[in-house]
Amino acid sequence: MTEAQTLDPLILGRRVRHYRNAVNLTLDELGEKVGKPAPYLSLLENGKKEPRVALMMDIASTLGVDVGELLDPSPPTRRDELEIALLKAQETSLFDSLDLPPIRPSARMSNETLAHLVGLHRAVKERSSLESAGFEELARATGAVSEYLASKDGYLDDIEVEAASALRASGYPGEGPFSSRNLLDLTSHAGFDLRPIDDMPAFARSIIDLDNNRIYIAQRDELRTRQARKAVLQTVAGFLLGHETEPDLDTFLRQRMETAYFATGVLVPQDVVVPRLMVAKENHDIDVEDVKELFYVSYEMAAWRTVNLLTRHFGIDSHLLVSDETGTIIKGYSNDEVPIPRNEHGAMETQRLCRHWGARITFQSPDKYGTHHQYTDTPNGTFFCTTHVEAGREPAHGITIGVRFEDARWMRGRETGNRMTSSCPDPACCRQPSPELTSKWGGKVQVSARSQGRILGMLAPDPYPELDMPQVLAVVDGHASD
Repeated sequence: MTEAQTLDPLILGRRVRHYRNAVNLTLDELGEKVGKPAPYLSLLENGKKEPRVALMMDIASTLGVDVGELLDPSPPTRRDELEIALLKAQETSLFDSLDLPPIRPSARMSNETLAHLVGLHRAVKERSSLESAGFEELARATGAVSEYLASKDGYLDDIEVEAASALRASGYPGEGPFSSRNLLDLTSHAGFDLRPIDDMPAFARSIIDLDNNRIYIAQRDELRTRQARKAVLQTVAGFLLGHETEPDLDTFLRQRMETAYFATGVLVPQDVVVPRLMVAKENHDIDVEDVKELFYVSYEMAAWRTVNLLTRHFGIDSHLLVSDETGTIIKGYSNDEVPIPRNEHGAMETQRLCRHWGARITFQSPDKYGTHHQYTDTPNGTFFCTTHVEAGREPAHGITIGVRFEDARWMRGRETGNRMTSSCPDPACCRQPSPELTSKWGGKVQVSARSQGRILGMLAPDPYPELDMPQVLAVVDGHASD
């Protein structure tokens, strides 16, 4: 029996009510015997109060049952099971999104009616789950999460509060990297024992054993690596933030974003990094690399933390892109009106960047793993961007953080002479071969695509970019005279 099951207040209350009715005691009569007023016991039976162990012992003795019967995690009757299921279904984010008034189970409502209502809720939930989501639904939900984060200017007040609380509980000293000791103390504070193991499945970030209150993660160098800290913090975040355990698709994606934000907020504490960024701004020298080095986090995490704080604390709108060598966006954020391609739902993910953006030019640079600074003139104005390709990731990811031209004065690398022009989404910008190449090679070139990738691309077209014909023809043309 897990702690979470034992302490479910609604089931506990229903079991108390069941055994009270079985011995024909009123709330007032039970209250007189255990020293509690009837209103308090009513709240307990309705799941609004969580009693102390001593009171549960008194109630069990008065009702003539073993205390284990009251703490059993299962509803006492089929009727209670249905009523509890209906009440819990109406407490979810999915139900809130339906904009329907809640229904309270009543004595006049038959078991059959309750079963129909619970069944309908379960059916809606199943059709809204990640597993059953199709491409369009996933694209819509991803766009909704992106829009939500942008509407907050990348800053989530409630998560910042929880991150600050977690830092206090972990004993974080107020400067420097979040240590292994801090991580273990925070995990213990959340009620779990952290266990590194050497047989963690490759697809799993962590495994939670609720029966023994353990969190298993892959065995790493004494939990000192960046990956271990992030994995543990994102796991613990679900409990500290009170996340739903079986969320619908929209809630799942929002919760995933919140756990990542929480981990970033703990590993790069707001109260420590903001003063340093303030000094950097005064020196016209804001740079993600400094945040990365100061807190021993990945470049990507340092970039996310920087954009989290830029608008709220410095009045600087920005954008962040994580993309691969083909220019396909893996994830992103913006509140600066940068003309990044989006699908009809507003999501950037799986869209392909203009080939003139620094995020793509970086991969063709002889200094691929250096830092690339660039100004790009666009239909929405000029933007300054810094791109860094993280070594050791497969496939390689480019991390780009950018701001409007007028805000480039605060950023390191603003003196760069790199400048490009992008007229995307105009197809003539970079998505169509030039008239010269089309005239020269049109109808004379065939491409033998990697079949597995092409088949997967047809099954799930968004994650796999289309053939880049401008690049194909440019390669052919470049080798034509060999």
